[in-house]
Amino acid sequence: MSRDENALHFLDLIKKSRRGKFKIYIGMIAGVGKSYRMLLEAHDLFNSEVDVQIGYIETHGRKDTEALIAGLPVIPRRKIFYKGKELEEMDMDAIIRIHPEIVIVDELAHTNVEGSRNEKRWQDVAELLEEGINVISAVNIQHIESLNEEVRQITGIDVKERIPDSVLGLADEVVNIDLTSEELVARLKAGKIYQPEKVQMALNNFFKSEHILQLRELALKEVAMRVGKKVETEFSADMSHIHHEKFLACITASESTPRKIIRKTARLATHYNSDFYVLYVQTPGESSDRIPLANQRYLSNHFKLAAESGGEVIQVQSSDIIESIISVCKERQITTLCMGQPAFKIPQVFFSISSYKKLMDYLAQASIDLIILA
Repeated sequence: MSRDENALHFLDLIKKSRRGKFKIYIGMIAGVGKSYRMLLEAHDLFNSEVDVQIGYIETHGRKDTEALIAGLPVIPRRKIFYKGKELEEMDMDAIIRIHPEIVIVDELAHTNVEGSRNEKRWQDVAELLEEGINVISAVNIQHIESLNEEVRQITGIDVKERIPDSVLGLADEVVNIDLTSEELVARLKAGKIYQPEKVQMALNNFFKSEHILQLRELALKEVAMRVGKKVETEFSADMSHIHHEKFLACITASESTPRKIIRKTARLATHYNSDFYVLYVQTPGESSDRIPLANQRYLSNHFKLAAESGGEVIQVQSSDIIESIISVCKERQITTLCMGQPAFKIPQVFFSISSYKKLMDYLAQASIDLIILA
């Protein structure tokens, strides 16, 4: 390591030591008791004379949870007028000014009102951590970006508010709040989760027993994986002998498939605790003056998703897609290539197959794995 690299490494250590610690409670579904557990922990800390304050808590009208707020310091919310209505958001300026040792921030996947300091609450949390404020937060498993497809397959519902997997990567501690299906349904029917008029609708949707079981499995696996990664990172004394995987996701300017490819590649990279890249080859037919406006928006969203998921976007201008893929694989020392199913169209079918064979031959020669994602 050179002198410059040594200096940068030391600076990075200093920044990490100043950064706030981050704890996340993960639940399989609403109503398992994440907010309740955060408030219990806040009382324990407060009773131990730790400067802990509530930055934002969402009780959803649950009396047991509301009762726990009593006796804890609460930083008042900021009032915002939006489309003729008075709304409340977490007051970031006040939290940073007060600078508590620990702040409770609920609803990590929440989208802030337009005009707020940040678009998303997870971005607020990242800023608080950079300010050296320790944060305790909570999120449900269905709000994790890379699990979006699995959650949709399980429940038939497309969850709109999501957090990038990279946010979980910031966590110093991840805790699963677990209940059996029977316990959760009993809480729902007893009116401890939703108002009586919403109970039947919930039972017909997210709270079906088969949905709960599958979401519970996702939550248990997610937390186990995160704990495993932390153990690997903190307790592996010498990682130099370990072969590091590098994933490359190839995407197009279409609407839906690239997002699935990015999510699944990000998931693989998380499992292997490794880097991943997202490659878009811009052909002459997709130059800035020829590509449809809709496709430009799709690409912008794909690049944003890749960056938020912890990936690096690579954009190449070329008429030879296969050669560009091969070139990037060489430059970035890729070990696994992830792509969608190739589209062979008449009359270009023979040329397409020839190009695809060229890619297969290179991957075989370079010992790069290929994953065709559905």
